[in-house]
Amino acid sequence: MTKSPQNLLDFDRSQLEALFTAMGEQRFRATQAMKWMYGDYQLDFHQFTNFSKALRQKMAAHFSTAVPELISEHVSQDGTIKWLLKMDSDNAIETVYIPEKNRGTLCVSSQVGCSLNCTFCATGAQGFNRHLSTAEIIAQVWVAAKQLNHHNKNRRITNVVMMGMGEPLANYERVLPALNIMRDDCGFGLANKRVTVSTSGLVPQINQLNQDADVSLAVSLHAPNDGLREQLVPLNKKYNIEQLLNACREFVRNKKKARITFEYTVIGGVNDAPEQAHELTRLLHDIPCKINLIPFNPFPGTVFQSPSSKKVDQFKEICMAAGYICTVRKTRGDDIAAACGQLAGEFMDRTRRSAVYGSRLMKRPLEVR
Repeated sequence: MTKSPQNLLDFDRSQLEALFTAMGEQRFRATQAMKWMYGDYQLDFHQFTNFSKALRQKMAAHFSTAVPELISEHVSQDGTIKWLLKMDSDNAIETVYIPEKNRGTLCVSSQVGCSLNCTFCATGAQGFNRHLSTAEIIAQVWVAAKQLNHHNKNRRITNVVMMGMGEPLANYERVLPALNIMRDDCGFGLANKRVTVSTSGLVPQINQLNQDADVSLAVSLHAPNDGLREQLVPLNKKYNIEQLLNACREFVRNKKKARITFEYTVIGGVNDAPEQAHELTRLLHDIPCKINLIPFNPFPGTVFQSPSSKKVDQFKEICMAAGYICTVRKTRGDDIAAACGQLAGEFMDRTRRSAVYGSRLMKRPLEVR
């Protein structure tokens, strides 16, 4: 079987420098290659005009610069855009762009499906196929930037959040180089604090990220105690809230003026009670943080319900009265299934989770309060 050529988008700058050095070339070739790929959106090696003809031919013979095929683009009434990108013959993932007055946020996927099984998430219900490569992760930014005309100030990507399909820290070795490219001046040039990694609580990888990358961290908490969180986020059985918050404290300690964003999906009748809000404020009292409340977005097959706006407002007021910055995430793109927790893509589920999801939930209703 012929081995597929290595995709050059898999390499961050340091990796590219090592690659060119191993080829007998100067390290600066890495900078030149990145400027072509990410600055000029040029993926044809033969157009790298500051490379010698021999080097261009060598690159074309041994490497590729493949990006996913754009299958579809859906534009919401509020301006949110969702792209369906073909990863391979069996799998496609979703990437979402959310425009706001002073910024544009791109929500990037890290896996085909999700390796975790959070009970309230459409992606988790669909199961899991595989990790995305570094090239497939950074290519989402590449495709989106090109589609948006990145140099038009009204259609710019100013922020990237690893909050799409998948658990980013479960795919750590491929996500890290992508984070480096996003923040590299010869990549997409994003400020450190404008690149956010969201995790459901993989404690060892949080600790590793703390050492490897100066980025923002968002933690999907969703419950103020272990009993409820284990039902919503099964990963909590392996890394409980105490372990998770200890990792968060260390993360903040190592980052100047850093704040953790704690994501809290508010589910009607499950975790939206005033006493749960008070419990949450006590839990986070010694961590520099802000709380982001996300009203639950229903999806086909779920047994959960959206909370009332009154409940969400009450929850927010309790958090703010305790001194926290607390925001309610505005639902964006729900008319095109691009809202938080609704991304599903099109892929072959290797876990059979999607086949048993509905019946399993109906047989084992969630116990709350």
